[in-house]
Formats: sequence, structure tokens, C-alpha cells
Amino acid sequence: MWLQKEIKLKPKQRGFHLITDEILSQFPELVKIKIGLAHIFIKHTSASLTINENADPDVRTDMEAYFNKTVPENATYFKHTSEGLDDMTSHIKSSILGSSITVSITNGKLNLGTWQGIYLCEHRNNSYPRKIVITVYGE
Repeated sequence: MWLQKEIKLKPKQRGFHLITDEILSQFPELVKIKIGLAHIFIKHTSASLTINENADPDVRTDMEAYFNKTVPENATYFKHTSEGLDDMTSHIKSSILGSSITVSITNGKLNLGTWQGIYLCEHRNNSYPRKIVITVYGE
């Protein structure tokens, strides 16, 4: 069985945000899948997805600090800044982290580890609604 759905995430401030529950609330059809895979793809070039720690919020703060230091907005060598200093840096961060993740499905649930959650990595200074396409294959 194949299922596919596009969902819209509420705008979030710049940073790393747990969105596992937001995804699940908008994709109740997942309970139909006994065993399968969920491919989760973000339709943007200035935000990304990743899986990481879901318990301690310091991890999300530290992830933001690391990427801001690694890809600084005040670098003078970026040419693509027409939408602001966060323009090119957002594209670089989203390329490093990636635009999609794949998660196993077991008995109608995402088979994430105890301490794992899905992150929306918002790299822009201004908030935007983000669109995600979830494609599920399973039985």
C-alpha cells in the first residue's frame, strides 16, 4: 500500500524544533501500516529535517549554536544575500542537514528510538509555514 500526503507546519522561529507530534497529528493514516517505511521530505531550500535528541532542549540550542558558528551570517564572501544575511547561510545549512529522512514504521507507529524525535531545522530569521510531503509504503 502506498500513501502520500502533504502537510503544512506552523511557522517557527529560527532554530531546531521537534515536529514529530505535529507530523503524526496531520497523518492519522499511519495507523493503517503494520510494517513499512515513511519518507519525509521538506519542500524548501532554507530549512531542513533531521532526527536527534527529543528530551533535553539543550541539544536543540547547541545544534543552533554550532551551525551559526560553522556557517556565520557575517561572512563577506557570500554573494547570494538578496533576501538578507541569512539567505545563503540557510541554503548551506539545509544542504548539510538534508531535505529528507526515512523512518521505519512498525504497528502503525514511527519506529523511532526512545530518545529520538524529528526536527524541523528552521534556518531563516523570519518565520514561514513549511510544507512537508510524507510518502509511506507498507502493508
